Amino acid sequence: MSKRVTGSVFIVDDDADFGLSMQWFIESCNYPAYYFSDTRTFLDSYKGEMGCMLLNPSMPNTDGLTLMETMRTRNIHLPVIMISGQSDIPQVVAAIKAGALDYIPKPCDQNTVLSVVESGLQLASEQHQEQQRTATTRNNYQLLSRREKQVMELVVNGYANREIAESLGISPKTVEVHRSRVMGKMQANSLPALVNFAMELGKKNKAELA
Repeated sequence: MSKRVTGSVFIVDDDADFGLSMQWFIESCNYPAYYFSDTRTFLDSYKGEMGCMLLNPSMPNTDGLTLMETMRTRNIHLPVIMISGQSDIPQVVAAIKAGALDYIPKPCDQNTVLSVVESGLQLASEQHQEQQRTATTRNNYQLLSRREKQVMELVVNGYANREIAESLGISPKTVEVHRSRVMGKMQANSLPALVNFAMELGKKNKAELA
């Protein structure tokens, strides 16, 4: 990679020898690494840091797939790399369908682990940047007045100023004023940018309702 990725690596595995050795290896590659022997300890300790996870899917009590589901419900966005000595095909398929980035069988080559970890951290960085953009867009949208939100909705749906004026019972000049304010508050330098912001807000709302 041309630019070194950043972030922490969270290792969740009931095999302490493996987990601690993996922590040592990742730290030796200059990435912060944290080992947890069970899923509950991880959930109690995680503070929202950006990073990725090395996860054993076959642990007792709460298995890896259950942890991934819990993370989803808690809005924890960590790319997950499954790593296990029981790499049967149904387990691999289930892990990928659940959203795992990759699946590495034990014993594993360290170079392979490092490569996949760096891919996970790169994805985490991209997701973090997207979340920041979405948060900014949502915050900007909340700055709009009720009328400005109405104007924005009609603008992004392709209505001309005259049509918006007729729909809202206001003058075209007033529409122009509201439209200018919408563009400024949303930090949109063009109509396509405003449409993209509206689509982003729509996708976020659908995700929250899912």
